[in-house]
Amino acid sequence: MGRILASTTLACLALTVPAFAADEQCGSITVAEMNWASAGLAAWVDKIILEEGYGCDVGLVAGDTMPTFASMNEKGEPDMAPELWVNAVKEPLDQAVEEGRIVIASKILSDGGVEGIWVPTWLAEEHGIRTLADALEHPELFPGAEDSSKGAWFGCPSGWACQAINRNQFVGSGAAEKGFELVDSGSAAALDGSIARAANRKEGWLGYYWAPTAILGQYEMTRLDLEAEFDRERWDSCMVKPDCAEPEVTEWPVSDVYTAVTREFADKAGVAMDYVKSRAWSNDTVNEMLAWMVENQASNEDAAYEFLERHEEIWTQWVPAEVAEKVRAAL
Repeated sequence: MGRILASTTLACLALTVPAFAADEQCGSITVAEMNWASAGLAAWVDKIILEEGYGCDVGLVAGDTMPTFASMNEKGEPDMAPELWVNAVKEPLDQAVEEGRIVIASKILSDGGVEGIWVPTWLAEEHGIRTLADALEHPELFPGAEDSSKGAWFGCPSGWACQAINRNQFVGSGAAEKGFELVDSGSAAALDGSIARAANRKEGWLGYYWAPTAILGQYEMTRLDLEAEFDRERWDSCMVKPDCAEPEVTEWPVSDVYTAVTREFADKAGVAMDYVKSRAWSNDTVNEMLAWMVENQASNEDAAYEFLERHEEIWTQWVPAEVAEKVRAAL
């Protein structure tokens, strides 16, 4: 298990490990600790590497997508948002980048944020299910509908923007005509519960999900091929609208997930900016760490230490050898 007492460890290290000229090398940095697990984990990984490896003084500030972006754009603080989902702030972010207030430092999720229709991997392999069309031929494999004679397609949580999109994918695919019922999952917790319940019972499950998430680290799931390209015009004019009259299946766009920094930080940060530009990880890695957090009821800080201990082959690619040695010493 990772460093559950990491804060104590850091306090001890502060007394025994000399930092190298923080003011000259890096200085003080503020980093947004966003209020979802993957972003919080990223903030703590950044804090540990920047402090222990580069001698920076890193302060974490609570954040969320819209207020953090607005504060960076209008006030120039915090210095960095480690995990900014661009689709949520695309137009104002594009303007801020164009006008020089914010800099896109790196693509932290190398494969982007992913949404789609998923089934358990064991079921996909056992029944040769690769595409959505394959799955829709077998409603009997997917229990959970209120009408037990139908297959269940679990939808996006109520009130989320993806609820309308998922409904339109259901209608456009002809799932109802093939014997399926769209199940309102109600909440993210209920959606997670339906996946866990199906896994525990060794039953089929089909529905909307996204990555990175703890559930996809806990259970092996396969994202189905929709056999349709992403169509921006169709997406904007129909798929995102609750009242779309004639929806057609279209692939979800991959969500760009970036690390954004203020222009002042980009200009002055030096070694810290070099690190941030190099830092990226995959959905599989984040899924794994989020699952570990759930299983161990761990904090963002705990998970950051666990990641650094478990995945040296990843983070040592982000930093020079001498920096890696300093971080190792802190572990």
